[in-house]
Amino acid sequence: MKENSLVTDDLVARDLAHVWHPCTQMKDHEQFPIIPIARGQGVWLEDFDGNKYIDAISSWWVNIFGHANQTIGAAIAKQTQQLEHVLLAGFSHQPIIHLSEQLVEITPEPLQKCFYADNGSSAVEVSLKMSFHYWKNIGKPKKKKFVTLQNSYHGETLGALSVGDVALYKDTYKSLLLDVITVPGADSYNMEPGEQTEDYVLRMFTYMEETLSEHHEEISAVIVEPLVQCAGSMRMYDAKYLTLLRAACDKYNVHLIADEIAVGFGRTGTMFACEPANISPDFMCLSKGLTGGYLPLSVVLTTNQIYDAFYDDYETMRGFLHSHSYTGNPLACAAALATLSIFHNRDTIQRNKNLIQRIKENGQRFENHPNIGQVRQTGMIFAVEMVEDKAAKTPHPWQQRRGLKAYKHALSKHILLRPLGNVLYFMPPYIIEPEQIDLVLEVMEEAVNVAVAN
Repeated sequence: MKENSLVTDDLVARDLAHVWHPCTQMKDHEQFPIIPIARGQGVWLEDFDGNKYIDAISSWWVNIFGHANQTIGAAIAKQTQQLEHVLLAGFSHQPIIHLSEQLVEITPEPLQKCFYADNGSSAVEVSLKMSFHYWKNIGKPKKKKFVTLQNSYHGETLGALSVGDVALYKDTYKSLLLDVITVPGADSYNMEPGEQTEDYVLRMFTYMEETLSEHHEEISAVIVEPLVQCAGSMRMYDAKYLTLLRAACDKYNVHLIADEIAVGFGRTGTMFACEPANISPDFMCLSKGLTGGYLPLSVVLTTNQIYDAFYDDYETMRGFLHSHSYTGNPLACAAALATLSIFHNRDTIQRNKNLIQRIKENGQRFENHPNIGQVRQTGMIFAVEMVEDKAAKTPHPWQQRRGLKAYKHALSKHILLRPLGNVLYFMPPYIIEPEQIDLVLEVMEEAVNVAVAN
């Protein structure tokens, strides 16, 4: 990599003087400098010194069609000349009407209504409040508990944090959070040797069945990330669990919230992660890839049945009065419409099948690695979990920060791979070329070897 220029040094100093970065212990940057990025193009990010990096994690999973995408950029530019923003209370605009129609068309029935927010955490907050408020409106105010899976993550606002289960984010704030019910999930990492997937899912689902049977009169909703617990170390589970969960929620009269913020829009190989289970949730939360990584936007889709429970004379005070200033921003909606047009015009889901297979074939290099406890893949999400002992799956102590060592090595090879603890993952833009997949996985293997070395 090239030496830092005076421009980069100046930007870094000014950044550290005033910018508090997310998900970061800022003291780390005394030893490991921030990298100011000058521009992006396709899968590449370029810094002010001309170093280029493959964005192998889609800039936190949002950039699905590459940086400086002409289709999305042009749509936003055109919209800026027409309408940049208008409040969505009492007013509307063409982009949000068109977007809502398209989202209803491509999501599972009977999702019919779209409620917009600014980001994924906010969408989760909306779904939690809307579920509780629905039961209150129909005369069941005792239904106010939420059920979540172990190792889940749904965002970092207080409601969203409450229904998550990743200690790194949650433990500090426990005294502020909702009291939720957490049950074991069915992620494949915990299967017994020789156990069949269906048997394992059935065995693990008994915990959910028992919880719903015992507490359904006080449970408002179950919230899950379909198929992949992304921030929870990219742990993955079989679609059969979702099928069982939908049936159980129906049986016990409990809502199902599908948090598809990270896994929607083609990440798991289908447009939405609920599709392999052939189910529809009562609430579907979408964000991240919705705008192709261009602008903040999220949406909660729900059913007419839920909508109708809020539809009444104002004096009844049954309306859902949640709001955000930038709800349904026209520029963000224009970006989302352009993103959906790319899916349609380029047959993205079909094209991704070849990329998914390339990742699968190349990822086999990790199967026999002595320090990889599991290799896992769902669609365009690939992950390897580094361990001290392969047979026992003994993890490296988190204090050793093995993932950080891997991250530094990958950056030196011009690949952006930001780990989750001891897990390295690959979640690229869909425009990545097969040869670039080969390069990323080659560097990932090097990074693992550097990270596990004593």
